[in-house]
Amino acid sequence: MSTDPEPQNSAELLSEEKMPLIAYALYIIGVIFPLLTLAGLILAYLKRGEAPDWHKGHYTYLIRTFWIGLLISFVGLILTFVGIGVLVLIACGVWYLVRTIKGLLRFNSRRPIDNPTTWLI
Repeated sequence: MSTDPEPQNSAELLSEEKMPLIAYALYIIGVIFPLLTLAGLILAYLKRGEAPDWHKGHYTYLIRTFWIGLLISFVGLILTFVGIGVLVLIACGVWYLVRTIKGLLRFNSRRPIDNPTTWLI
């Protein structure tokens, strides 16, 4: 009987390869269940340091999407007292979904994020 560790390493590599995909999925599902977005953020922080370079860009993009979205949401909540906050919150939601779906599509195409530190889409 062989005790070859290769199949186990291949399975580990496969699961590591899918981690950004899982994080993107958590972000999208997080629109309905917000705690899942937090799980995706934690996953991105944990995996970013050990990831291949093109994955690091995706993790950075995910992390920045969370924090920028949280900032814009906070501003939108404050502006609800002035009357334009609802528009800011809707725009933030659209921005968040478009940005997350764009990253997911790029990841599925095995392409890196061109500028993971951008505030834009």
